[in-house]
Amino acid sequence: MRGKKMSQAMVFIVLFGIVSLFSDMTHEGASSIRGAYLALLGASAGTIGFISGLGELVGCSMRYVFGKLTDKGKHYWPMTIAGYVLDVLAVPALALVGDHGWIWACALLVIQRMGKAIKKPAKDTIMSFAASQEGVGKSFGIQEVLDQIGAFLGPVLLYVVMLLKTDGTTFQVYATCFAVLAIPGAITLILLLVTRRKFPNPEHFEPEPKEYVPFHMKKEFILYIAGISLFAFGFIDYSIIIMHVSRTFTGVAAGLQETGSLISSGTLPLLYAGAMLVDAVAALFFGLLYDKKGVRALVWSTVLSAPFAIFVFAGHSVASLLVGIALWGVGMGAQESILKAAVSSMVPKASRATGYGVFECAFGVFWFLGSWLLGVLYDVSIPAMIAVSVAAQLAAIPLYIASSRRQLTANP
Repeated sequence: MRGKKMSQAMVFIVLFGIVSLFSDMTHEGASSIRGAYLALLGASAGTIGFISGLGELVGCSMRYVFGKLTDKGKHYWPMTIAGYVLDVLAVPALALVGDHGWIWACALLVIQRMGKAIKKPAKDTIMSFAASQEGVGKSFGIQEVLDQIGAFLGPVLLYVVMLLKTDGTTFQVYATCFAVLAIPGAITLILLLVTRRKFPNPEHFEPEPKEYVPFHMKKEFILYIAGISLFAFGFIDYSIIIMHVSRTFTGVAAGLQETGSLISSGTLPLLYAGAMLVDAVAALFFGLLYDKKGVRALVWSTVLSAPFAIFVFAGHSVASLLVGIALWGVGMGAQESILKAAVSSMVPKASRATGYGVFECAFGVFWFLGSWLLGVLYDVSIPAMIAVSVAAQLAAIPLYIASSRRQLTANP
């Protein structure tokens, strides 16, 4: 009987991962050209950093509220479905803004983040129920691998679209790309409804606790939140990276006609696709490592990925850029697998959506502050931006270590 339940749990993890695959094709495909698109529409580096961070702030700060609502009503599926609808429909709507409509584009990006805010606490919580049967690091790592297959295919799809659409301005090519992303968006919603029909009560995967344990901020959780907040503050949003690439290696940001030669606008999505492949491998590796080493796995992933800004922004060669983007992918992979898995092990089942809400809220607030500051620093002093980015990420390491030691002491 137990073997059957574990098997069903893995079926759920994989099926839900396929939903995430098509969802990531949609919004990560958009992310691969989002920064260049906003710059093309007339947004400055500071504005792009502000909007990227604001989207995370609005989305993640609301995740605490939606996490509380999810825990209170146990409405796991309704919240997940509603969030996915907003998330995947806002992306193709970017095709409808005019060639100077950066304000409308920014509004749609904030709406898309709101969709993620609604779905994330519920989605991560029901994933954690199934993960309790298979190992949280392994389970979130598997889901992230499937996520990143979609995150790889999305930019590749846009690359193909750019190859095929040879007429029109750069703006028209980008608008076509966003319109095409409606296809994986629709598939996402169909598969989500299929998954919900097959598994209407995923909370049954994890046994109910013998007694109710209310949510409270344990010291190891507080230290962990402080650590991931510093990490979020220093981790540069990809919108700023791709804007830098478009300015440095192409002439996309200068107007509607491209003038660069080293890296063309058509190959910009492939850079993101490459980062997502690294992300997928890193997510599974560090997810499995988390099941063995706990939060200490974050120390190693942070040491490895923290210098990415040096290679991306201080290097002046394609080789340096590729190394930097690969290291950025390592950081993203660890972020998507270990960070979620750690919350599952620190917060009891009855209040886990609230725990995820607190985690996402703190992460979003500091991602916003960091993105805004780093975007402004990009226009003022790139060396200062690099220094702040690397220092903030490395400053998280002592907090990870302290959280790990506290957790081992509390649960010897």
